Amino acid sequence: MFKQLPNDAAEKVEVILNQQTVLVPLGTTVAAMALAQGLRATRTTPVSGAKRAPFCMMGVCYDCLMIIDGQANQRACATYVRQGMQVETQQGVGPLLGDVL
Repeated sequence: MFKQLPNDAAEKVEVILNQQTVLVPLGTTVAAMALAQGLRATRTTPVSGAKRAPFCMMGVCYDCLMIIDGQANQRACATYVRQGMQVETQQGVGPLLGDVL
């Protein structure tokens, strides 16, 4: 279980996560935001479709890949939220790479 500590003093930004607008403290990573919002998987694998979620939280394992502002295969744990950011769960290799293959 992932729980974000409350911080009422932190400035909040609006982020769109899978077509839902959420308020997130500035300085939060996309992976932490997704977990705090109850998202259990951030992507599926291209071969088996198995669900994956943030694991290492430091950019090494690549299990947290998401579509961020229309760009597939972005490491959610290494990307900080910003106002108006659009984040989506990634299916397989993502829309842009899927078109190339």
